[in-house]
Amino acid sequence: MLIDEWMVRPVHAAKPLDSIRHAREVMSRHRVNQLPVVRGDKLVGIITDRDLRDAFPSVFEDADREMEAERAERRGARVKAPPDSDPSRVTVDLVMTHGPFTMSPADTVEDAAAAMRTRRIGAVPIVDHGRLVGILTRSDVLGAFVALARGGAEAVGA
Repeated sequence: MLIDEWMVRPVHAAKPLDSIRHAREVMSRHRVNQLPVVRGDKLVGIITDRDLRDAFPSVFEDADREMEAERAERRGARVKAPPDSDPSRVTVDLVMTHGPFTMSPADTVEDAAAAMRTRRIGAVPIVDHGRLVGILTRSDVLGAFVALARGGAEAVGA
């Protein structure tokens, strides 16, 4: 089974200078866990829901900073401003994986599944002649193997 038959296209993507808030909104809106990051049509990285969870300030971190600031204020001390962690100001290129593993539309789903398992990744951007043309996710691989188990290739989503 070729990746070309099972990859998702067109691909929802982010740009390096998009905010991580924007990336999270795109992922939520389209119900995806990974966004390739492109400059033009050239793949430069990938950002995942885990990258965003790690990058977004925690509610607990914010509460700790506020409590520390209040205590310092009561003591009359000056509070050092925390680094800017506003998700609308942090850009995708700061938290993405640069130069992600990629495959070609002519590669097999079996090879993609093996690579995804070995590398412990949930998706593979699909590149043809240096241009992002699709993405193959864990869910797409499962769909391909279910079709194979049922005796043949089925249309995606059937």
